[in-house]
Amino acid sequence: MSRDSAASAPGQPGTRAGRPVGRRTTGSRWGQFTEGGLLQGGVQGSPVLRLFMRWVRRPLLPVMRLWRRNIQLKVVATTLLMSLGVVLLLGFVVIGQVRNGLLDAKVKASQSQATGGFTVAKQEADSAAGADDGPGGPDENPVQNVSGWMSALVESLSSGGQGAFSVVTLSTASADNDSRGLGPRASGFVDWSLSVPEDLRDRVDEGAGAAQSYTRVFYTNGQASQPALIIGTQLNDPKNTPYQLYYLFPLTQEEKSLSLVKGTLATAGLFVVVLLGAIAWLVVRQVVTPVRMAAGIAERLSAGRLQERMKVTGEDDIARLGEAFNKMAQNLQLKIQQLEDLSRMQRRFVSDVSHELRTPLTTVRMAADVIHDARVDFDPMTARSAELLADQLDRFETLLADLLEISRFDAGAAALEAEPIDLREVVRRVVSGAEPLADRKGTHIQVVGDQQPVVAEADARRVERVLRNLVVNAVEHGEGKDVVVKLAAAGGAVAVAVRDYGVGLKPGEATRVFSRFWRADPARARTTGGTGLGLSIALEDARLHGGWLQAWGEPGGGSQFRLTLPRTADEPLRGSPIPLEPKDSRRNRGLNDAGLPLGGTQKLATVPAQPVSERTGPPPMIAPRVTGAVDPAAASSSPRPSSSCRCR
Repeated sequence: MSRDSAASAPGQPGTRAGRPVGRRTTGSRWGQFTEGGLLQGGVQGSPVLRLFMRWVRRPLLPVMRLWRRNIQLKVVATTLLMSLGVVLLLGFVVIGQVRNGLLDAKVKASQSQATGGFTVAKQEADSAAGADDGPGGPDENPVQNVSGWMSALVESLSSGGQGAFSVVTLSTASADNDSRGLGPRASGFVDWSLSVPEDLRDRVDEGAGAAQSYTRVFYTNGQASQPALIIGTQLNDPKNTPYQLYYLFPLTQEEKSLSLVKGTLATAGLFVVVLLGAIAWLVVRQVVTPVRMAAGIAERLSAGRLQERMKVTGEDDIARLGEAFNKMAQNLQLKIQQLEDLSRMQRRFVSDVSHELRTPLTTVRMAADVIHDARVDFDPMTARSAELLADQLDRFETLLADLLEISRFDAGAAALEAEPIDLREVVRRVVSGAEPLADRKGTHIQVVGDQQPVVAEADARRVERVLRNLVVNAVEHGEGKDVVVKLAAAGGAVAVAVRDYGVGLKPGEATRVFSRFWRADPARARTTGGTGLGLSIALEDARLHGGWLQAWGEPGGGSQFRLTLPRTADEPLRGSPIPLEPKDSRRNRGLNDAGLPLGGTQKLATVPAQPVSERTGPPPMIAPRVTGAVDPAAASSSPRPSSSCRCR
């Protein structure tokens, strides 16, 4: 294995994906603009737009965060929006009904007034025509008589509605205004040319009866224009010449009434929306406050303050929820107390038994040494029994020492004697000690990455014990194949990885490999006399340093254990300089053949270091990956234990 298998330093990017094949660069500016990613990838190709979007998003992030976390804000805001929608809908309906009612009443009254005026004008014309045909005979100047009659008619008709309506008379399109004296006349300073619509004049000129339309009345004396209803018809003057008579009814009063209704509805609607928002806030507060209290107490319970309880008042559903929560917390406290007492008794029992066994074990050891030294004088069967007795006593002593060490970890009495050490020296001592076993197995141990110093503040005894366990396990389960020990340092971390090419592990076995006394294959012979506590102690040693002990493996493809330690004691780890999945794994070989980035070198492991005081949680280890395209190092945030079938 080459030295290039070490990953980059924490914080540095991994393997960079190549440029897609077949992409052509557009020659035009617009093509380059779209190719840059503005239309295809958001704002990737436009730094200015990316900065603008970041500037726009920055003030919205607190609001979005508050919206996601505050259920009371969601309910109140939703209630306000829905109430506003309902109020707007009702306002439109009510205003429409009021407007239609006011206009209908105005139209009926105007039509009645205009019909009466038209009748009066017709009667006046008939009376004037009869007078002209009387004994006195016609007037010598008929044009002047008709002109005076028209002016008198306008004045007479408009006198009955001062401010309520105006009257306008116009000649028809076929009449000769100059010869007949039927020029335009208007009351109340009405500008007839702007106030009477052309289409209405055309309809009235057709003589089909009365016609009406909505318009705006303009005045010649500077008065402001106002909306109005205009009704007109065609009549005949005393000389039987047709002319147009219009009534203009201002809608100012109706407009004021409608504005008053709109203001009243807007004020009432705003008051209703605010009132509904306040009601929703009060109602939701009654529900959210106990929930928030329960969430806070649950957080304190999870932090170990088991005496926390909710304050319960009343007999409603919230009160029953609080009582159930308190009862659950009380039961949990009792169960946890029982488990703590039981665990404490078990730890004391193991510690006491381990200490009590040392005295008889010492006596038995002395007697066994005497028998073992005199085995040359025994018969072959007895001599073999003496050798077996010595071997099993060695294993018994090792098991007893491991049990004492585990009891120290469980009791939180393990102490770390950290000092700057060069891990290369520790690795050399471990490899030298494992060479006899490797020679018997036909395994060659190769060390990679020992050209540069790998210094860290650590307890040399504990680190050596961890590495010895990993190397011996790799040799024992490597099936005679090479074992590679790799060292690397980058950033604030150092790492040692032990890679073997043996049996590996099966799916599901990795979750229990660091459990005490667990074996992947109970039928497999122990050639080194392991106790089944080696990996558990190694994991506790790694935790005591604030480091990680992680593993990867695949069936038939071997496994790799990785020990990552901080350069400085008490410094949190953010990554490992060695990828957990090696480059020569089946998945990475397949990715390499396909020309894709390797999964084991793209990302660094980011498993958070577990505090030393936490002994009950799952160990921070990585489950093995057998297939798939996900980088196991990236999956290291999952606290699942994994390893090959190691049980020393």
